[in-house]
Amino acid sequence: MRLALLCVITAAVFPSVNQAQGVPVFEITPKESWIKFDVEASVDIAGNFDKWEASLTFTSPDETTGVLEIKIQADSVDTGSGMKNGKLKGKDFFDVEHNPVITFRSTKIVQTGHDTYEVDGDFTIRGVSNPEKLTLVVDGKGTGAGEIKGKMVFNRKDYGMKKGIPFIKIADHVEVDFHLMGKRVSGPPLLDK
Repeated sequence: MRLALLCVITAAVFPSVNQAQGVPVFEITPKESWIKFDVEASVDIAGNFDKWEASLTFTSPDETTGVLEIKIQADSVDTGSGMKNGKLKGKDFFDVEHNPVITFRSTKIVQTGHDTYEVDGDFTIRGVSNPEKLTLVVDGKGTGAGEIKGKMVFNRKDYGMKKGIPFIKIADHVEVDFHLMGKRVSGPPLLDK
């Protein structure tokens, strides 16, 4: 996965910069970054997505003006099991033939603590969109490099995934976790609040 993010969660995850200085550019270290999911089930259903990209754009250096977008290629799901991957890609779950991309687009970013944020946004899977919330924890503010850990929990049935897998009992709630490692590659250094 090759991924460079312009202003990766910079204003939302790292502190604001003076408007006259511009906005720094951060790059995600692909080998150290991931998006995973987990669903409680009678047989473990957990995995990751191998192909995804993310971006964050701003209308000003104020972190609350950031818009975070995450795009995941649904057919890159990897549970370690060909049978589970095939079922998840099928029409009862991700329906990758008709809906190849899973997206999250933020509508509001709120700092809830020194290193924590809540990000409201529209989550779309299988062509169905609903409002959801990401929680973020940031480490490394003001150092030019950092770690972003995030989590979202959603109800799969709200997105039309109402069926199961034969002989496997599956919970309704899906937990999505992500871990991004980034470093400043250009632009001014960020100032810690």
